[in-house]
Amino acid sequence: MGMLRRDFLIDDLNKVMREADIEGVVTVQARQTLEETEWLLGLAEHHDFVRGLVGWVPLVDKGVRDQLEKLSIRTKLKAVRHVLHDEPDAFYMLREDFNRGVAHLKDFNLRYDILIFERHLPKTIEFVDRHPQQVFIVDHIAKPRIKDGTLSPWRENIIELARRENVYCKLSGMVTEASWTDWTEEDLRPYFEIAIESFGPARLMFGSDWPVVLVASSYQRWVETVQRAIAGLSVDEQALVFSGTAKEAYQL
Repeated sequence: MGMLRRDFLIDDLNKVMREADIEGVVTVQARQTLEETEWLLGLAEHHDFVRGLVGWVPLVDKGVRDQLEKLSIRTKLKAVRHVLHDEPDAFYMLREDFNRGVAHLKDFNLRYDILIFERHLPKTIEFVDRHPQQVFIVDHIAKPRIKDGTLSPWRENIIELARRENVYCKLSGMVTEASWTDWTEEDLRPYFEIAIESFGPARLMFGSDWPVVLVASSYQRWVETVQRAIAGLSVDEQALVFSGTAKEAYQL
């Protein structure tokens, strides 16, 4: 992880986007602070290629509705995320205070990004079912155990989660769950196939996971890996994965 211990700023992002022929991005929070959310919003408002932001707000605070109302005037804020997979409490997403906070999001037309490991999927299904009117986006296909070549119970749980039509999924974060130094596209293929079959191209979107992806892949190599993985889809379906689905899910 040492290579990530430096600043990755807007010029770095612009450079790798040009190299990979990416025209626009949705930027996603990394730190759980309002200061970072405000900083990222400032960048988004000054750079047109940042089309939207998934920020962080303190969903468990009693004043979260007031905070959301204040932030909602910043039109590039499209969604909220909490780093659920780092919480010591494996049932954090079922906390009553957390769910009260999530329940406010739809009032401000905000989506919620779900960041979990595959072991959290059963409780995530229960969490999603508490909010049938909320739009959710699953990050990193819920981080299956790709390095071990393990499909179950991730496969069964992701298929079940995908039955909820208010849930989208990002094709991202897969190489960092594989062997960083020698992963192959064949290692990833069954996970791609299950995600594509479960969600379909209309609810799947490409995600770079940059700069974290750099521990296992370049930005461009990951773009090309996804392009090959979805090559069996029609041209229109491929366009959904690389732009259309994100535009719809995040209302860009």
